[in-house]
Amino acid sequence: MADDKHVLQDDNLTVDPDHVAGEMADGEATVTAETEKAPQSEVNRTETELAELKDKYLRLAAEFDNYKRRTAKERSDLFKSANQELMAVLLPVLDDFERARTHTQSSEDVQVVRESVDIIYNKLVKTLQQKGLTAMETKGGDFDPDLHEAITQIPAPSEELKGKVVDEVEKGYYLGDKVIRHAKVVLGQ
Repeated sequence: MADDKHVLQDDNLTVDPDHVAGEMADGEATVTAETEKAPQSEVNRTETELAELKDKYLRLAAEFDNYKRRTAKERSDLFKSANQELMAVLLPVLDDFERARTHTQSSEDVQVVRESVDIIYNKLVKTLQQKGLTAMETKGGDFDPDLHEAITQIPAPSEELKGKVVDEVEKGYYLGDKVIRHAKVVLGQ
């Protein structure tokens, strides 16, 4: 039993009567307080950076939404103004048609009516050409599916017209470099 009194105790098992379980001893508290200050300041800095990045993101998202709305409105206005410009250019042609109708209603002379229509047609073609409209030249040329729409095939009148455009049923048109209507053609076989 004498050995029971002289049992060596582990340092970790020594109990301080003032120490409460789960708390640090005074010596440990100073070291931990210093180490907690550094991570706490880093946490504050990280939170500040996060708040700044969130603010930048929200501002950027709002700016992008405003940009999309603004460009959609500008595009819509551009289409409206483009139509307005074209209509304003075509109004004189419409006026000519009205004058021709008025003056040719009582006329028995077919030649006068034909001349009126020719004058107005030429004015319309000239106005549309000024706006970039160009008619396709198709007759006698090679068939191009990007430009032509084949309606039918007929026996070629000559050997050189085989596989080529023999007749044009409906004209095709370009607006600038873009095809806005394909030519409807008859092919020779």
